[in-house]
Amino acid sequence: MRRLWPTTVRARATVGAGLVVAAALALASFALLGLLEANLLRNAENDARRQAETVAQLAATGKLGRARPPGRAVEFVQVVSADGRVLFSSPNLIGVPAFPPAPPETPGTRMHTWRVRPVDGDHRQRVVQVVTQTPDGPATVYAGASLRDADAADDTTTAALVIGMPLLLATVVLVTWRVTGHALRPVEAIRAEVAGISDRDLHRRVPVPATRDEVARLAETMNATLDRLEASGIRQRQFIADASHELRSPITVLRTQLEVALAVRDPELWPELIGGALEDIERLQRLAADLLLLARIDAAQPVTAVPLDLGALVREVLEERLGDRVPVRVDLAADVEVTAGALWLGRIVTNLVDNAQRYAVRGVDVTLHTTGGGGVRTAVLEVVDDGPGIPGAERERVFERFTRLDDSRSRDHGGAGLGLAIARDLSTHHGGTLTAEDCAGGARLVLRLPLTQRS
Repeated sequence: MRRLWPTTVRARATVGAGLVVAAALALASFALLGLLEANLLRNAENDARRQAETVAQLAATGKLGRARPPGRAVEFVQVVSADGRVLFSSPNLIGVPAFPPAPPETPGTRMHTWRVRPVDGDHRQRVVQVVTQTPDGPATVYAGASLRDADAADDTTTAALVIGMPLLLATVVLVTWRVTGHALRPVEAIRAEVAGISDRDLHRRVPVPATRDEVARLAETMNATLDRLEASGIRQRQFIADASHELRSPITVLRTQLEVALAVRDPELWPELIGGALEDIERLQRLAADLLLLARIDAAQPVTAVPLDLGALVREVLEERLGDRVPVRVDLAADVEVTAGALWLGRIVTNLVDNAQRYAVRGVDVTLHTTGGGGVRTAVLEVVDDGPGIPGAERERVFERFTRLDDSRSRDHGGAGLGLAIARDLSTHHGGTLTAEDCAGGARLVLRLPLTQRS
């Protein structure tokens, strides 16, 4: 059965429309023929009834001899006594046996209608039977109306339906085929264009029809998706290039130091050379860990989020830091609870404090408080240093990967330009924000996280 069912949307729509219209036309045809025949039969029956009642009244008063031949609408009239004698008949029934008489035990007037085969001619008759009481006893009046007009109308209507319905069905099928083909032509153009797009030409876009319908919105959505894919590809290539550059520098320095250590024969210089090599190895380890973390963030790997006391977490992270270049002053509000992963949230705090200490002169201030009212409240963690600050035009660029506002100084401090990028990505992953905001002196980084909703 599945092999017989069409596989394309255009064919399925056409077949479906054809089946529905065919069923509707068939039902409409049967209903039309039934209503037409019922109406014509009712008209014929009314004509015969009027004729039979007129003759019955004459028979009841003994004036049956005054009965006139039936009119054009009535085919014949016959009056039969209770003993089966024909008391009166229309000229076209002369010599025709009497209709079966009514039972003698039914006095008064009674009407009954039935359909008989042709009595005279080629058409059916609708016969009305009226039983009445005459001076000579009960008699039955039969009046038959020809169904010639009904048969002719049925034949004409049937012929018209037999010819017209297939033509109408064919018209509907053809129009559906053409309309669906026209509607799906842009879809095929979109499919063909997408099929030709590879990872090397993400700049291509699908055509957007001017119809402003669902297909046009589909094309716009597809182009928006391609925009995101192209931007993602550009970021990935840039990330790979930057990562390669960042890895190449310490590897080159490390190789040089090892070559120098191998060439120098003085054992007293080996500790200094090996110590420098270890520093570069540590830098490589930190960079590799940062790159791995960025890969996990980009892959949107799920994190186990639990309610945490943000103030306690910040205090724990700061207490574990040893040998900081400048002191860190804290002012942490109590009972600030957020839902997050402890490891990743601790990494955010670490990166913010590392960045502040890298450029601070005398110290770093870390404050925690809450804002908002009603049903939406936010935890706000601020990290402020007294360093050179961040220019207003660069406040967004500092969160881009491998960004250094001062390359040489950042290299001297061991930064790879990934700390703030990782912190912002982790903040977004937890439903928060990280921004660089105005500060009277130095830089001010503000982390905002939604507080845990307590039922």
